[in-house]
Amino acid sequence: MSEISQQLENLYQVIFSRRDVRSQFLPDAVPDAVLSRLLYAAHHAPSVGYMQPWNFLVIKSDEVKQRIHTAFNEANEEAAGMFDGERRELYSSLKLQGILEAPVNICITCDRNRTGDVVLGRTHQSDMDLYSTVCAVQNFWLAARGENIGVGWVSIVKQEQLREALAIPEDIVPIAYLCVGYVSEFFDQPELEKAGWSERLPLNDLVYYDQWGRQGEEETLGERIINDKSFPNL
Repeated sequence: MSEISQQLENLYQVIFSRRDVRSQFLPDAVPDAVLSRLLYAAHHAPSVGYMQPWNFLVIKSDEVKQRIHTAFNEANEEAAGMFDGERRELYSSLKLQGILEAPVNICITCDRNRTGDVVLGRTHQSDMDLYSTVCAVQNFWLAARGENIGVGWVSIVKQEQLREALAIPEDIVPIAYLCVGYVSEFFDQPELEKAGWSERLPLNDLVYYDQWGRQGEEETLGERIINDKSFPNL
């Protein structure tokens, strides 16, 4: 691989240092100008048929946050009971949200009817609008990391309780509830990896060639990246 530009290296730095933040939020307010940049980045995500199905609910009300936090606690207690033994102990020790600590919460939703019943590109894969909205989430997350702002995705909450707390209409799908704010630090590893919950899988085990399950006989893409000295040391 040829030498990469500083701009490209910076992009890789943002991608590889992105973290799901739960416990390091500071009370400092996120300036409106910064929040606007993050939302603007999210709004420039790719979308099937250019339908741009997303909406962004910006939540700063302590009362609304408390409702979401209560819903999280209920779901989290149920979730803990789904694991056994040491796994349950470890689960119970993890902090899995920063709803009350983060100065801003944002719910990103998908309007599946935004451009009508028939959407270019969704004719044979009906969930492409949902995937498009997830792309908006990723854009938001990476832009936030570039701004040194932490983001935590809260998925342990029942969708009907989320709808009720945020007055989301039945035909709108909540995709991501995000805790957003400046942080005291970004961990050098993902928190679940650091806690021993799981570890990153080797890239070589996940790459197939031409047919499912067919792996390369020679040096694989993963090995090339690892051995390539021009790739950022991240």
